[in-house]
Amino acid sequence: MNQQTYDYDVIVIGGGPAGLMASIAASGKGARVCLVEKGAKLGRKLMISGGGRCNVTNAGEREELIKQMPGNGRFMYSALSQFGNREIIRFFEELGVALKEEDRGRMFPVTDKAVTVAQALIGKLKAQRVKILLNHPVEKVLFAEGRTAGVRLRSGEELTAPCVVIAVGGCSVPQTGSTGDGYGWAKEAGHTITDLYPTEVPLLASDPYIRDKSLQGLSLRDIEMTLYAPNGKPISRQDGDMIFTHFGISGPAALRMGHYVSTARRKYGEIPLALAIDLMPGKSAEEIAAESWRLLEEQPKKAVKNVLKGYLPERMIPVLLTLAGISEETTGSHMRKADWNALARKIKEFPLTITGTLSLKEAFITGGGVSVKEIDPRTMQSKLMPGLYFAGEVMDVHAHTGGYNITIAFSSGHVAGTHSALQARELGEQGELQQQKQKLGN
Repeated sequence: MNQQTYDYDVIVIGGGPAGLMASIAASGKGARVCLVEKGAKLGRKLMISGGGRCNVTNAGEREELIKQMPGNGRFMYSALSQFGNREIIRFFEELGVALKEEDRGRMFPVTDKAVTVAQALIGKLKAQRVKILLNHPVEKVLFAEGRTAGVRLRSGEELTAPCVVIAVGGCSVPQTGSTGDGYGWAKEAGHTITDLYPTEVPLLASDPYIRDKSLQGLSLRDIEMTLYAPNGKPISRQDGDMIFTHFGISGPAALRMGHYVSTARRKYGEIPLALAIDLMPGKSAEEIAAESWRLLEEQPKKAVKNVLKGYLPERMIPVLLTLAGISEETTGSHMRKADWNALARKIKEFPLTITGTLSLKEAFITGGGVSVKEIDPRTMQSKLMPGLYFAGEVMDVHAHTGGYNITIAFSSGHVAGTHSALQARELGEQGELQQQKQKLGN
């Protein structure tokens, strides 16, 4: 193959974190790169990540990162070895983006602005002379002679290249351009698309105190929640912060639990699942009962609802008392120890009936995607179609919130960009060698 017969060495489809990093890595290896984005702007999902502050990675050890990737995290081991969180941090610092570490290892730009990260990436693209095509939807990935050959745009124009990187995301947050385009192209190359489902997604609940919205907007810090299978066995425990909503619960701990709710419903069917919230994970039920009982003894004439103010979130007090079968107006001097122990147990196991999650479109991350069994983890190249590479959320890989998903995007993007550039160079050298042989033969 003659390198000169192609318009580009590498075409990257998708201007999100994975596509931006793939383009930078490929052009950094000397490849002629074209980045094709169907929208009017690059980095739209990046701009809303981390609450608009862009959590660029997580500072944890590699094993901890993989542990936080419940969706085929082991597949990322080789990619993280080549370009992991330490390399991501160094990459941005070398671009002049100062970073800071926050709780749970989350790394943010010191500016607290996602635009700082986006501008640095786009500036690097331009410095490395990447051709950027905005408002250019791709209609089809082209294959010829058993390998990747380029793309056809919706306008009808064809761009040729021996290597194409699909980095168009999944189906979640479709307003950023992730509308599942990549799955059809992967199927045409022979790939399997595993079942798609919402993950990192708020949870739906059907309890009376959810339906009447009495807890809506209440935030809880440093709780622990446990999801149970229909047989009563724990499926997962997640800790951190959460918030009650008009439909159920959201916040970091609930979003992480979204993966396990989705997978449990796929396993057991669309049946309600029990979830218990531990409001005071640092204390036992006995300790809670003892210290709160002392409050009653100190104020025996006060109604229990008033005694508990300051000890429990005020809006939860009526709900907890109802669950424990205690009247709000009961005074401390009339309280029975057995009832108070029941209240302590409800504080440790506040019950919710989970009926599902928000939809895939409303999720932060798509579960499922191009089967990782058909992708080489060392290069991100298709095992079925030479020259076709994948990066980011289009693959069946996902993680919890906290900088882990964007780490997958940057890591897999860098690996796909690097190895696609190396393959294009090798094909070019082979073409030149063939030309020389032909000339000598003549």
